[in-house]
Amino acid sequence: MFHWARAWRVPRGKLGASSPRCSAVPVAFSSSRSSGRGNTGTRPLPLSYNLLDGEATLPAIVFLHGLFGSKTNFNSIAKAMVQRTGRRVLTVDARNHGDSPHHPDASYEAMSQDLQGLLPQLGLVPCVLVGHSMGGKTAMLLALQRDPAIRRFLLTNLVEVDGRFSWRVNLETLAQHLDKILTFPQQLESYSGPTLFLIGGNSSYVRPSHHSEIRRLFPQAQIQTVPNAGHWVHSDKPQDFMDAVSSFLAEEMAP
Repeated sequence: MFHWARAWRVPRGKLGASSPRCSAVPVAFSSSRSSGRGNTGTRPLPLSYNLLDGEATLPAIVFLHGLFGSKTNFNSIAKAMVQRTGRRVLTVDARNHGDSPHHPDASYEAMSQDLQGLLPQLGLVPCVLVGHSMGGKTAMLLALQRDPAIRRFLLTNLVEVDGRFSWRVNLETLAQHLDKILTFPQQLESYSGPTLFLIGGNSSYVRPSHHSEIRRLFPQAQIQTVPNAGHWVHSDKPQDFMDAVSSFLAEEMAP
């Protein structure tokens, strides 16, 4: 399942180069103009990321991976989206995943706070959030916390250290927080910006009974099903996935 949250329009400009940049930078607290809803008191972590260059005056596309995933899950899709849209594309390792730091707090509030620090640091506000599974829930919470007016799995998760292989993901912490990761924090306020929920037709992750809560939190939500796709829509049907993203971005640019 994927979630998109679109916000913070900016004018168009000239197309820039499309070269990759990969780094992990220290981040600081970013202010939220939503009466403190986005401030959990958790200090943001210096997330590892890969930023592909594109048109700086268009909102960037930010891909957020799912549980046990990493930013490399979106390597091919990210490059293709730069070519299609001319936009900057950011892929990020969530805390306790990939090359990002480990931390005992694996809550969605903490993962949202990490992004609230990183995105302004990179000059990527506004942006378009594209999240898969756990990353989708992180995108949902980030959109709800921000004022919209401001507008190969196993191999990639193993790392060799001193001749021994260990898990790149923080399995102990993730196991302790699995019940929270599989749910979603209760939210009273909604996000009024355009949002797309893209669901694999063969996936049972999002059921019809969830639709009313989706529309309560995201009144402008479009709920779209991709036939013959499972939970990993971008892997099962990459062309359909990119078509859906491109169509959604085209609506953003419409007068």
